[in-house]
Amino acid sequence: MSPAEARSGQPIWIGAEGLPDSLRDLSNPPAGLWCVGDAGFLEVSPDRLIAIVGTREPTPYGLRMATQLARACAKAGLVVVSGMARGVDVAAHRAALEAGGRTIGVQGTGVDVPYPVAHRTLLAEMGRRALVVSEVEPGTRAFPGCFPRRNRIIAALCRVTLVVEAGFKSGAVNTATQALELGRVVAGVPGRIEDPTASGVNLLIRDGAQVITDVEDLLGLFGLSTIPEPSVSRDDRGGGGVDNGPVEGDWIGPGGLQAEAWRSLMRELNR
Repeated sequence: MSPAEARSGQPIWIGAEGLPDSLRDLSNPPAGLWCVGDAGFLEVSPDRLIAIVGTREPTPYGLRMATQLARACAKAGLVVVSGMARGVDVAAHRAALEAGGRTIGVQGTGVDVPYPVAHRTLLAEMGRRALVVSEVEPGTRAFPGCFPRRNRIIAALCRVTLVVEAGFKSGAVNTATQALELGRVVAGVPGRIEDPTASGVNLLIRDGAQVITDVEDLLGLFGLSTIPEPSVSRDDRGGGGVDNGPVEGDWIGPGGLQAEAWRSLMRELNR
């Protein structure tokens, strides 16, 4: 399959032999995946893929966290994977796109069937700029059990699954549970204990999921401590010559905050 074919906008079938090895960890791996977009994303090591999932009805806090963390991951070179659902999923996909990063949308429906219908524009944009995959044939609409089946693919693809706001009985908790069964890392953003949208993620944290209180916590799960920034001229910093790397204090988090200020903000928001 050539890059032109993969990015043609037409669904392309990749058989089991062409799928990431990580999917073979499943007891019921997909026979293949239909793809629209840059199928090369599937060649990225699972060690650089992160699933960001959560409730379809997030609070403003949940949306902020999903957006900020997904943006930071994308800027750090990680591939953000999610399920194209409304709420946290869409926030993660959009943040990765806006950061100029890579993202994979795993559909429970066919790759050409937006769910919900209001995501038609996002689905088209993902097909142009990122990657959308599904194990079911194009044209397939939602059916009973399609979303848990999608969730297992999300969990298997990624080294880390991050849950941002999720109720006790939710697709995000289902994804995290399947990730745990596969021996993957599960992490969560803690929420208020009286908030129903946080009951599931708080339970995961209680039972051993990694607690994410700032960007450094999350990137540290991948052995990363800074977000790579483009090289800049020392002239821009009041010096001379060319600088091929960051200088101390140059780490910039989402929203343009330096590291310590960003960590302080995240701790305040998580109270």
